[in-house]
Amino acid sequence: MDSLKVGIAGHGMVGKRRHSFIDLHPRLRVVAVSDQKYRGEAGEKNGIRRYGDFRELIAGERLDAVFVCLPNQEAAEATMLGLEHGMHVFCEKPPGRNMDDIRAVREVEARHPSLKLKYGFNHRYHDSVQEALALVQAGGLGDIINMRGVYGKAVLAPKIDGIDDLNDPAYWRTRRIEAGGGILLDQGIHMVDLMRCFGGEFTDIKSFIDNSFWKQDVEDNAYALMRSEKGAVAMLHSSATQWRHMFSLELGLTRGSLILSGILSSTKSYGQETLTVTHEVQAANGNPSQTTTSYVQDNSWANEIEDFAAHIDEDSAVEIGNSMDALKTMELVYRIYCADEDWKTRYGLEV
Repeated sequence: MDSLKVGIAGHGMVGKRRHSFIDLHPRLRVVAVSDQKYRGEAGEKNGIRRYGDFRELIAGERLDAVFVCLPNQEAAEATMLGLEHGMHVFCEKPPGRNMDDIRAVREVEARHPSLKLKYGFNHRYHDSVQEALALVQAGGLGDIINMRGVYGKAVLAPKIDGIDDLNDPAYWRTRRIEAGGGILLDQGIHMVDLMRCFGGEFTDIKSFIDNSFWKQDVEDNAYALMRSEKGAVAMLHSSATQWRHMFSLELGLTRGSLILSGILSSTKSYGQETLTVTHEVQAANGNPSQTTTSYVQDNSWANEIEDFAAHIDEDSAVEIGNSMDALKTMELVYRIYCADEDWKTRYGLEV
């Protein structure tokens, strides 16, 4: 079989990481990339064509697929352009700045039913998450009673993007008009997606959204209390004032519990990725049984790309991270925003 020609729109930290894993796939071949840093030095380097703008990349290349690794304000436009040019599209989270962005994408997607669109909700592919989900679906631990999730960054650090100052014009993450939201939309969306994945859809939401520390027009903390259609209660804290990177998701079930702690990342800053499984009290000794598994390798990026390529080759429907997933997860993020009436009114938000 011929290789699938791939372009990468946005060749920054995430785009380059995607590039490294695409190169490992036998069916995928990166032929072109775009990034604003290539403006003025476009051309070919090491056999890969470079563009200074994603619009030039998509219009100028006959690609089979494009990976969209762009800032929030450009993600939806690039996704729609890729689809309109007959390309399969893989887009990083979030799908855009707001609900209008993802709805517009879905309208374009509906006109191109033969093309595959997948969103990068990468955490679903982590081994700890997949094993925890398999245990929940097997039913041995019973039904979910509650969930507690904390996902926090050390600081709202522009150095992650190679920038020194929060107020630098290049640091788009702190500007609502470009980002759409702050820590909840940027990083907490992973926890929101996992809570949907484990617990289903949520009907009741209470929240407090705050930006009093970093004093930007996007949130630096989001606190939510939610109840699902099945009655499970979830507590979520997404924070840019955690000071030490943290990922923790605890699930209480009727016959045991699951604790996902740490998440393997390129920076290794979230600590060891582990899954602790506790079963109900055993009659033999009166004590619950507990096991902890540690993970030393992050297979999520390779597995996610493999999944995307398989959907293209097999012409099968995208199951994890399809546009409906993206819509519902984005909707839940905005319902959390709007559950705080002061926040909703201050920024004129709606779901």
